[in-house]
Formats: sequence, C-alpha cells, structure tokens
Amino acid sequence: MIYEPDSHEAPSGEPWDEERVRAGIRTIVGDTEGAFDDGWPDHPQDGEADRLRTLYWGGAGVVDALRRLSSSGLVDLRRDYRPYLERSAEAPPDFDDANAERSLWMGEVGVRLVLQRVAPSTENLARLADLIDANAEAEQQELMWGSPGTILAGRELGLDVSGSVEWLRAQQGADGLWTQDLYGHQRRSIGPAHGFAGCALALGVGDGVSDVLREHAIPEDGLINWPPVADEPLRHGRTQLIRTQWCHGAPGIVSTVGHWLDEDLALGGGELTWHAGPLRKGAGLCHGTAGNGYALLVLFDLTGDEEWLARARVFAMHALAQVDEARAQHGRGRYTLWTGDLGTALYLADCLAASAALPLP
Repeated sequence: MIYEPDSHEAPSGEPWDEERVRAGIRTIVGDTEGAFDDGWPDHPQDGEADRLRTLYWGGAGVVDALRRLSSSGLVDLRRDYRPYLERSAEAPPDFDDANAERSLWMGEVGVRLVLQRVAPSTENLARLADLIDANAEAEQQELMWGSPGTILAGRELGLDVSGSVEWLRAQQGADGLWTQDLYGHQRRSIGPAHGFAGCALALGVGDGVSDVLREHAIPEDGLINWPPVADEPLRHGRTQLIRTQWCHGAPGIVSTVGHWLDEDLALGGGELTWHAGPLRKGAGLCHGTAGNGYALLVLFDLTGDEEWLARARVFAMHALAQVDEARAQHGRGRYTLWTGDLGTALYLADCLAASAALPLP
C-alpha cells in the first residue's frame, strides 16, 4: 500500500454547484474580514502563536489571498490592508530562527512581497532586494526558508537573482538532489515545500526533473507516490504515516512540477491522489484537500481531459464542506493562506476558472 487509507475519506458526493462555490468564497472572505483586528487570531490547529504576520500562516498570506480573490471579481473587499502590511513589514519577526527575516514564507520577504503587490514603492523594493541578496546562499536549500523561495520572489519583482540561481545550481548533488540543513537535521527531501521539487521550480528549468523523480518514485498497480526523504521508506518520521499531500507526496509533486514530468509519472501521481480521496486533516493547501486537488487541475491543464476537471471539482465541493464543518466545530474560521480557509477559497476560485494557479510564491 503506497498511501494511508485512514488519512483519507470518501468524497462528500455533493454535485458541483457553481453558485454554492461562489457563495462559499464570499462567506470565507466575509468571515475573514470580520475577524480582522490588526491581524487575525490563531487557530487551535495552528498552535498558539497569535496574530502572525507572515505569508505561510500569517496575515500577509491572508491579505494576498483576499487580493487575488478581489482581482478575480469574486468578492468586493471592505477594507484597505495597506496600513496593516506596512506595520507588519516593520514589526518584529514572527519567529526567532536565525535570519528568519529573509524567509519567503516565514519572514519579512513574504510580507514585503505582498506589500509590493498592493502598493509598489522604490523603498520597499530596495529592502526586498537586500533581503533576497542576503538569502542567496541560505543553508536550508528549500522553498520555505531558503533561496528557492526568495529566487521566486526576486524573479517576480524583476530583480537580478542570477547569483542565487548559480549558487543553488552548484549545490545540486550528482544524483540531482539537494541537501537541506533544516531544524537541526540534514536530509534530502523530495517534495515542494522542503526539497527537490521546490528547488527545481526555483531554477525554472525542467531538464532532468522527471529523471530524478523517476529514481525515487514508488509505483503500485498504476499508482505512484514519492517518499518525503530520498532513500527512506514512505513511512517516515515520528508518525510513521504515509504522506499523500501537497508538502510531501504525489499531489505536491504533480501540482508543482507536473508539467516537467513524463506522462506516466504525472498520471500515476494524479491517479493516486484521486484514488486515495480527500484528506481527513482538513481543507487547506499544504496538507489538505484543496492542495491535493491542484494535482487534478494540473492534469486537466496538461491533458485537456475533462475528467480531471470533474475530479478537481469533486474535491472542491468536499473541501467547501470541510470548511463549513470546521467553522461549526470551532465557532470561527481558520485565517491562513497555506493551512486554512483562504487557500481553500483560492482553490475554489481556480476550479471555477478551470485553471491551476497555486499561490507560489
């Protein structure tokens, strides 16, 4: 078995309903805007850090999702979040890790990137350029903290990231993988958040990506999964559970670098995602139903086969039901981009538009 049946559940069976999806997006946004108070409160499932400001699970990510949804014409925002972003850019770091301000997802770079999207300025851009340059040789060698994330940000901003790219390429091992120095451990991870797929995305060159991933693919009856860490089994880490989610496993591989995969690898990873079903963990992007659904949207984009879009929309209806159930259980929404309701709203919007646009960076 190459996935964990108990980590997944059968789809809700609710048929695709465009108006329910649009209403669900409006409800998520209305609840989110109503909960704003110089940021958003933490959620029981996200720990005890209150009113974080960064991109992954803080206010900058929330604002960016609201901006994207507003730009698509799906919602009208009641508030101008520029002052909040300006305060957040100057606030103390959310995390006390060394050089945390240079991280795309957990640091100042992500906050200022969203601010630059909302209200461009030469001063903000100059600060971003300094931070991105300072992160060029970050030892983490992964997207969340390291240079792959800041390469993506710099490229979007039109900054010169050639030094970062050259250094990252030089760190690639003979087998095509990178070694992450992360949280006190060294490992060679495979997925997009902490490993190979995120580094490959940052380099922006697909040559050899499929070959590397084929070496580490684990096939079974036409399905394919990938372990979190190279040369280790699918059952990994403290929980010893098989990961089939965006950050680790087939859904993240397909949704992030699927356009560079050989067809059999992409389809095998997509079939595993669909066969396993929605994740019990919740609706979000990083390790929830919406994040897994992006693999199905990518396969629709790659193949043009309407069945993949229909499958993605099955996941969308299930994710929407999960958001509703979680709000009823906790009496409030989960106000984050990568773990909560806002990322789910972006997935719902992409299912409406039949496009695959993960918020990377």
